[in-house]
Amino acid sequence: MPSLKDLKNRIGSVKSTQKITSAMKMVAAAKLRRAQEQAIASRPYCLSMEKIVSNLAKKLSSNAPFLLTGKSEIKKQLLVVFSADRGLCGGFNSSITRSVKNEIIKAKKNDLETSLLLVGRKSADSLKRDFGNQYVEVLTGNSANPVFNDSLVISNKIINLFENNEFGMCKIVFNKFVTAISQVVTFKSLVPVALDDENESSISSNSIYEYEPSEKEILDDLLNRNIATQLFSAQMESTASELAARMTAMDNATRNAGDLIDTLTLQYNRTRQAFITKELIEIISGAEAL
Repeated sequence: MPSLKDLKNRIGSVKSTQKITSAMKMVAAAKLRRAQEQAIASRPYCLSMEKIVSNLAKKLSSNAPFLLTGKSEIKKQLLVVFSADRGLCGGFNSSITRSVKNEIIKAKKNDLETSLLLVGRKSADSLKRDFGNQYVEVLTGNSANPVFNDSLVISNKIINLFENNEFGMCKIVFNKFVTAISQVVTFKSLVPVALDDENESSISSNSIYEYEPSEKEILDDLLNRNIATQLFSAQMESTASELAARMTAMDNATRNAGDLIDTLTLQYNRTRQAFITKELIEIISGAEAL
């Protein structure tokens, strides 16, 4: 049985932890609203970009850019993985890591090699043991504060690797924000561009567009911009998901700490009562012996 001093020290330690988790919950909640608004606001822009690319792609019957169609002869894919630089956010990082592992195993069965470009330290640390030799680069310090210039840098890296025939297709992997308690691991194809049937059907077949300069020239420029846009949107979705997961995890941790404090306090009081009762029995027994 632990002593009263041990119980008192443990109660004090749990109370200190509870203060930390409560503070982290409030900080995450304060940042979440802005991050959520940014993530939701980016979706219409990304959808419009996809619609324009789809419309232009339909007009190019031949000589389509490789960024649009990919290079099927190169049996290698690049996964751009967005995770957090810090932990204490529940299953946010583990879900991404697990999904990436499954994707690599699935690709290997189809004779497809996989390279990894990781944005965020946690997944990089988790995947390093099994797939460290497949890393292209690890970028840290960007998960909590998405900036479009960072997405441009990543986009340029991807395009340079693609032009050097380092991969034939590319996907981004991120947690898409749904609600404060729900985030969904999402795979999105960057190369080749995913031409969604829903987006194509939303564009009226009777509409007539005239492009200046040609459709191919516009598409060449637009595909580069599309990659940066999709990366920035994925980063914002990932940031909002990270903050939501951390807020939920810290809220649960604070509640659990409160329950543990109640349990330890009850155990402390019972132990103290037992010691007092024992001392009283010893005093009474000694008095009767005299």
